[in-house]
Amino acid sequence: MNFRRGRAREELEINLIPLIDVLLVILIFLMVSTTYSKTAGLEITLPSAQAPEAEPVAREINVMITARGDILVDRQPVPAGDIERLRSALAGAASGKDDPVVIISSDRDARLQSSIDVMQAAQKAGIAGISFATQSDAPAGR
Repeated sequence: MNFRRGRAREELEINLIPLIDVLLVILIFLMVSTTYSKTAGLEITLPSAQAPEAEPVAREINVMITARGDILVDRQPVPAGDIERLRSALAGAASGKDDPVVIISSDRDARLQSSIDVMQAAQKAGIAGISFATQSDAPAGR
């Protein structure tokens, strides 16, 4: 017994609207949940000295800071951390020199505080000229 004889077959139709809705929800979810992280940092290129080696000048006061923190003023040891003794050593080395300049040569492993102590002592001694020695990139044969 087939009672559906007079009815025509219905055509099948694919409805894309629910599929598009689901894809939009997934797209929105991915956009919201994605983290756009940018690592913060500075790219620093340190300068290097390219100047020819200068001849020693009579007004220079050479201060060397070793990796252990020892401070030498014109090759004479001065106790590290004692700014007053360092000031008196710099004042003694500057006596008789016109417009003296302190040249700080520091080991790369030396603490920064030692260089700051030398600068403070030079300021207290009334020496305005301070310079830092750098290593040249040129080969030693030049």
